[in-house]
Amino acid sequence: MDKELQSFVEEIPFLNYAEVTPSTATHEHEEHKRDPIRIAKDVFAGTMGGVAQVLVGQPFDTAKVRLQSDALGKYSGMLDVSRTLVKNEGVRAFYKGTMAPLVGVGVCVSIQFAVNEYMKRVVFHNKPDLSSLQYWIAGTCAGFANSVVASPIENIRSKLQMSVSGNMRTVELIKEIYSKAGFCHGIMRGYTATLIRGMGTGIYFMTFEKLVAHDMRTHKLERKEIPGWRMCLYGGIAGNCMWAASYPVDFVKTKLQTDSLDTPKYRGMKDVVVAVYKARGVAGFFKGFVPTMLRAAPANAATFYAFELTIRALG
Repeated sequence: MDKELQSFVEEIPFLNYAEVTPSTATHEHEEHKRDPIRIAKDVFAGTMGGVAQVLVGQPFDTAKVRLQSDALGKYSGMLDVSRTLVKNEGVRAFYKGTMAPLVGVGVCVSIQFAVNEYMKRVVFHNKPDLSSLQYWIAGTCAGFANSVVASPIENIRSKLQMSVSGNMRTVELIKEIYSKAGFCHGIMRGYTATLIRGMGTGIYFMTFEKLVAHDMRTHKLERKEIPGWRMCLYGGIAGNCMWAASYPVDFVKTKLQTDSLDTPKYRGMKDVVVAVYKARGVAGFFKGFVPTMLRAAPANAATFYAFELTIRALG
């Protein structure tokens, strides 16, 4: 067996048959058994991170959704979207659909962080020298777990952000979606794209954790001693890396989720990909990329800062 592969396998207790006897396996299982208090802390800290992400990132996200769903080319860019929103709908338009994501994104981010921390702690024994692949696996599992909740929340959020009147209520919208398209094709529309995008969450956590590990080695610090501004910096970089890698599939997801309920243009991801490529080529999949990247840095800086600060406070 290749040395690197063997080293990786040895980090996973249920794959390392060569060195784990029944007695040690039982001991390790008990040692790394689920800790309800630890999980509860991760969930709460993740929720705080999600709330911070929404409050900081919502205006950018609204502009992104408007650009991504613009089929007629009426917006020339982010500034044009912003001017049009303020002129026609007022400043409050940037925070359309905020209540749903405040609750929803809080749940989504709490799932992401809780699963990522669980994978690091239980599967990989929370060792400080995990490989990039191991961090990516932990983060991707977090992304996959989150996609089940994130898909319907983002579906509803996108439709609320596209509402020009601003009078649409979340509960009313959910009822309308369900009555017209059902659960699988309505509420969960865009789920496959959201699931694929989950692999970008692996890049997200891998980038952050490797930057933190490098900081700890370089400055000889414990994690809790790293200054908040550096945690913000690493979170911003992680957010940019994630979105740079996963933006095209997120674009496809948004096109599906903002499609008309009455006369849908797309049956699935394939229809979106073919239509966009035919109309604009590869560049078409990056429409709205600038506001997304501008949002990614501050929103994810706030997310990681809030998470780390809460974890430190909880102990």
